[in-house]
Amino acid sequence: MVVLTGLLLWAAWEVRAVLLLLYVSALLAVGFSPIVRGIERQKVIPIGTRRLPRWLAILILYLMFVGIVVGIFLTIVPPLVRQARELATALPGMIDRAQAFLIHHGILDHRITLREAVTQAPLPDAGGYVDTVFSAVGSILGGLFGFFTILILTFYLLVDADNLLGGFLQLFPRDRRPRVAAACREVTVKVSAWLMGQIILASVIGVTAAVGLWLLGIPYFYVLALIAGIGEMIPMVGPLLAALPSIAVAFTVSPTAALWVSLYYIGQQQLENHVLVPKIMERQVGVSAVTVIVALMIGGSLLGIMGAILAVPTAAILQVVIQQALQQSEPLDTMPD
Repeated sequence: MVVLTGLLLWAAWEVRAVLLLLYVSALLAVGFSPIVRGIERQKVIPIGTRRLPRWLAILILYLMFVGIVVGIFLTIVPPLVRQARELATALPGMIDRAQAFLIHHGILDHRITLREAVTQAPLPDAGGYVDTVFSAVGSILGGLFGFFTILILTFYLLVDADNLLGGFLQLFPRDRRPRVAAACREVTVKVSAWLMGQIILASVIGVTAAVGLWLLGIPYFYVLALIAGIGEMIPMVGPLLAALPSIAVAFTVSPTAALWVSLYYIGQQQLENHVLVPKIMERQVGVSAVTVIVALMIGGSLLGIMGAILAVPTAAILQVVIQQALQQSEPLDTMPD
C-alpha cells in the first residue's frame, strides 16, 4: 500500500496540469449547475410538461455568455480601439515629458533616444531569441488549448452531472448518503456564489474605474477600465498591477491628476475590501476574511496566480467537508433539504 500510494502521488504530480484543467472544469460545472437547472425548468419555450434537455440548457447557457461577450465587445471595442490608437500615437510625447521630468529632478542626465535605447539594451544571442519566440507562441497556443479544453470538459460534466453524483454517492454507506448529498448541494451553492461574485466584482470595478477616470479627465479611460476589470479577477496583485497603467497615463496629464487617480484607486479598493467582498464573498460563500487570506497565501505559493484564483472556492469546499466531518453525530433530519 505504501508503494502504491507513492506511485499514485508520483503519477498525479506528473499529470498535475491535466488535473488542474479537470479541477477548473469541475468548479465551473458546479458553479453553473444552478443556472442550468433554472434553464431546464423555464416556461418561456412551450414544450408541454417536459423539461428542456440538459444538453440544450447547457447550449443555451453557452450562447447567453457568447451573446454577452459579443454585446460587450460591440459596445466597448470601437472606442477601445480608437483610444488605443490615440494612446500609441501619444506615447512618444508621454515618454518625452516623463524624461524631461526626470532630467529636471536630476534622475537622468540626458534624453535617451529610441536608437540609443535599442543599442544599449542587452541583446540575446540568435538561439536564445528564437527560443523566446517559440516559447511565447507555445504559451499562447497552450492557453487557447486549455481554454477550449475547459469549455468542453465543463459541458460534458454538466451533461453527466446526475450520473457522476450518483456514482460518487455509491462510494459511501447507505446511511451516510443523505448527509453527503446535502454537503454536495451546499458546495454547489457556495461555488456558484463565488463564481457569480467574481463576475459582479469585476463588472463593478470596471464600470466604476471608467466613470471615475472619465470624471477626472484621464484619457483612454476605456482601455484603463478594461485593465482594471480584468485585474480584479486576479487576487492580491491584480488590482495593484491594474492601477499602475492608469497612474502612469494620469501622470502625463499632470502630477496632480496622478495623485487624484491614485487616491481614487485606493478608495475604490477600500470600498471593495470592506463593502463589496464582505457582502458577496462572506455572506454568500460563507468564508471568513481570515480563511480567504490564508487560502490566497497558500494557493499563490503552490500554483502562483492560478492557485490564488482557485483558493477561495477550494477553501469553501474544504470548509463544507470539515464541517460535515465534525457533525457526524448530528441527526439527518436537521440537514438542509
